[in-house]
Amino acid sequence: MALPVHAEVGAVPNFGHNLMEANAFFVVQDADSAAIRFAKLKSELREMRTMLSWSPACGRPARFLKVRSVQAHLRVEAIVDLAKQAGLPFLREYVVDKHIVLYAHSATEVVLLALKHQRQLIYSVVQ
Repeated sequence: MALPVHAEVGAVPNFGHNLMEANAFFVVQDADSAAIRFAKLKSELREMRTMLSWSPACGRPARFLKVRSVQAHLRVEAIVDLAKQAGLPFLREYVVDKHIVLYAHSATEVVLLALKHQRQLIYSVVQ
């Protein structure tokens, strides 16, 4: 019996920036609990990375691609450009508690592109 292939999971700088934005929001929202909430988010993201390494397509299809407004299309293009830069064909989203992770993948590679809270309308992209 062959062992399953593990996909490599990495992240673009934009994902790290989004993670720091989430931490800053936690501090603004409630400085006393911010460190605990951020540690919980990072723990859940580590679990997600493990899951994605075993099954890169386990997230849901990227819902943000179905936009109607011109402004939304421009924002979608910025996100799709991140996936193109990573050279990976498929975009998916993975729900982590109250956050959504956007990632691009192939059968052997996963790249985390962006992170947003479920109440945010769009993913933030740092140019």
